[in-house]
Amino acid sequence: MRCGVCFRHCDLEEGKTGVCGVRTFRDGRSVSLSYGRITGLALDPIEKKPLHRFHPGSMILSAGSYGCNLRCPFCQNFEISWSEEALSGNFSRIVPPEELVIAAEKLRARGNIGVAYTYNEPLVGYEYVRDTAKLVHEAGMLNVMVTNGTASLEVLDELLPYIDAMNIDLKSFDARCYRRLMGGDLAMVRDFISRAVTACHVELTTLIIPGENDSETEMEELSAWVSGLRDASGQVIGKSIPLHVTRFFPRFRMIDRKATEVAAVYRLAEVARKNLDYVYTGNC
Repeated sequence: MRCGVCFRHCDLEEGKTGVCGVRTFRDGRSVSLSYGRITGLALDPIEKKPLHRFHPGSMILSAGSYGCNLRCPFCQNFEISWSEEALSGNFSRIVPPEELVIAAEKLRARGNIGVAYTYNEPLVGYEYVRDTAKLVHEAGMLNVMVTNGTASLEVLDELLPYIDAMNIDLKSFDARCYRRLMGGDLAMVRDFISRAVTACHVELTTLIIPGENDSETEMEELSAWVSGLRDASGQVIGKSIPLHVTRFFPRFRMIDRKATEVAAVYRLAEVARKNLDYVYTGNC
């Protein structure tokens, strides 16, 4: 059976998983082995997602599982995303949707506004996000998703009725870089972003990696594309979509690179500000 979650369309066999390490074939359909398996749970400032223009100053309960459909060599959460240990599922604990919502409600007194699905790639286990997010809404709270945006529009459409805000990685604006460096698909991410902005609050993040996506030309093209995005009525809203331009630090399999120069991050942020109203710098 062929999985339809992302562009990879992995051929799944009973008991085998696709590239993401969590989707498999069972009872005639594609399912996620990571359903309800939580590897990280923390109460975070909303700005840490990062979301700067969505309920600023509030807190949100962040929940993560395991599995990812990209292979970024600079991954900050490799241990819980696609390490051998992570994909074994041995260090996760089962938290049913109902239990996670109860935990979120108990944290209201500490400023919690809902649940953020983050740390690993939540889309590879989207069924858990969907089921939990529905209950979160029923409890009168909000849902946030932090994602690489590498999923089909069919998957996104299942989630959009329940997701209030997203931070989506737009890792590069060069299709070859996306494929070579991350093993991803820029076209799928662009389609995902274009649909997401019609239904919920969206902020974007671009990590600036020296020698990869740090040219002014690429940032000009990226920010110009964002500025032209439209809402569900067709009105251009792109200039008001926040972009986070963040600094790279050597880690995981990219320790051969130096950290991005702070001046380079600031320079690229200024380029983006020619097209966008809200540009933030991070890790500086």
